[in-house]
Amino acid sequence: MRPRIVQADGQIGFRWVTPDGTPTTLPDLVIDDEEPDRLVATHLEALDDALIIAAGRFGELLGGGRLPDPDERDELVDLHRNLDWLMRDYALAAEISGIIPDVRAGKIIGTAALFSIRARFPIGLLGSAPFDGELDEPSMGVMSGFGQMAMVDEERPWKGGRWVLRSETGQRYPLTLSMMLFDSSGVNKDAARREHREAIEACVAGATADDADPFTVASALDWLLYDWLMAHREDPDSGAILIPKGHDSDAATIVAATCASVRTRARIDPGLASQLQAD
Repeated sequence: MRPRIVQADGQIGFRWVTPDGTPTTLPDLVIDDEEPDRLVATHLEALDDALIIAAGRFGELLGGGRLPDPDERDELVDLHRNLDWLMRDYALAAEISGIIPDVRAGKIIGTAALFSIRARFPIGLLGSAPFDGELDEPSMGVMSGFGQMAMVDEERPWKGGRWVLRSETGQRYPLTLSMMLFDSSGVNKDAARREHREAIEACVAGATADDADPFTVASALDWLLYDWLMAHREDPDSGAILIPKGHDSDAATIVAATCASVRTRARIDPGLASQLQAD
């Protein structure tokens, strides 16, 4: 007999149990399993199914169509914590098994990460974006200048960064990767993607620094990841993530950033921490 997945009625997400029904985790299972790749693949497929259920049940809330009522706020907390748990366990199991996330894994984990962020947004569980309150307010009409990835502190990449439009007069306006790729002229799109990815990777690498503040790291990672994912959706009305042809290695970056985000937020969210420890 093989380990199997169990899922309660109405539950978004699932749990693993051993052949005798004992609760366990995917990382624990793959350590001694002869076919860990099969378990990891099954986990991904079950996560993909969970996302389809979540989209049908919470689509209006995740899309910002309306604000949640009190009961729905609790459901959004459960949604993001379950997705966080499943994403983290995939990342750890893949690392233990020596599996490099492929494009399909990047798409599924990326979509789950976007759902988690969107679930946390209306219930006040997201930190502020880098330079929040420090940038100039844009006026109506076309604006000229050049976009740049501005880091909060070059010596402390764990503080993150964001795209800004620097005008000829020196003013700085908020910008996003989506605007760089789709709404701006004269942009080297591949260079913009590469620079954004490097900012994500630098933030992940610095997340464990001795002086890294977990709240700042969590906010920085959330923003960088969210901005990246919003620019890589299948279409403007979709939450499904795509990875451009020839950019297969983006999948590993998405998985690493998502896992780092969950681990960092567990340090400041007692509810998430207790769930991860219990699991």
